[in-house]
Amino acid sequence: MFGVSPAWILLGLLASGPTAAPVDPETAPATVQPDAIQLALGETSSRLTVPVAVKRKGPYNFIIDTGAERTVVSRELASILELAPGEPVRVTSMTGRSVVATVIVPDLQIESIGTSHAIVAPAFEAHNLGAAGLLGIDTLRDHQVTIDFDTGIMAVRPSVKRKRNAKHEADEIVVTAKDQFGQLIVTDAYYGNARVQVVLDTGSQVTMGNDALRKKVGKNVGLLQTIELTSVDGTKTMAAYGHVPRMRVSNVAFDALPVAFAEAEPFKRFGLTRRPAIMLGMDAMRSFRRVEIDFPNRQVRFFMPRGVPGKRPDPHAALLGGGQRTAPRD
Repeated sequence: MFGVSPAWILLGLLASGPTAAPVDPETAPATVQPDAIQLALGETSSRLTVPVAVKRKGPYNFIIDTGAERTVVSRELASILELAPGEPVRVTSMTGRSVVATVIVPDLQIESIGTSHAIVAPAFEAHNLGAAGLLGIDTLRDHQVTIDFDTGIMAVRPSVKRKRNAKHEADEIVVTAKDQFGQLIVTDAYYGNARVQVVLDTGSQVTMGNDALRKKVGKNVGLLQTIELTSVDGTKTMAAYGHVPRMRVSNVAFDALPVAFAEAEPFKRFGLTRRPAIMLGMDAMRSFRRVEIDFPNRQVRFFMPRGVPGKRPDPHAALLGGGQRTAPRD
């Protein structure tokens, strides 16, 4: 079975939204609280997209979602292009598994590489996607994804074979990943002495953590806020939002990594429930000048901000502070 990770919808930033009641990290209720902060990410102007042609028409703005196994299109785009219906499929989102209608896409081209793909794509409301569609692993697996936060540009490029001991830039940190279900999973990550498995998820603006990590962190996470997340199919789930201190991904150290804790379905799909794991979202990636996710070489390359070599990123400021770049979107 294939899974589709969420494109969250940002309904209210923590900096300006209603105040949620703090909860103890070990006793946070799983039920919906009336004053829960609504958080997610499709409706924000900070989404980075790439131009995609469908049936030689467009271009249309698609979000690159490295946490999704399949490419997704909006129902509105499918209607405009009169895409034929396909067989329903079972997909996995953050909130669970469900059967979803599909459409047949005879010709999908990422403009920067020109390669044509013929796929059967699950279809969701554009309002929940935040774009005309999402590019998943099925169309990205042979390429390199580059996210340049200096320019506010996300791109898909051909991957070039690299030697493991190849030289790299002084401000570049290269992390080797393993391939699991087509996903790149970084295993050289730690909370203290505990190993943490990391999935790079460009389709989510929020970093998600599983229950195993929450138990490992315990009271060190401090007070948590209850937030409400909305998935691509419009369903909602609750998560406990806090900051994990002293997280390290290879040579990259985070003083306080913002994490939304929930036993989300993709953790089960990827076999990441027994040991601590996170799905690293765009909130953390925005701490860097550039991030490159190279699927064929199984490498993730982080580029530190200019003029501050060795400076540890502050993802909390990246999520709640100013300076987020805008990009065109549907």
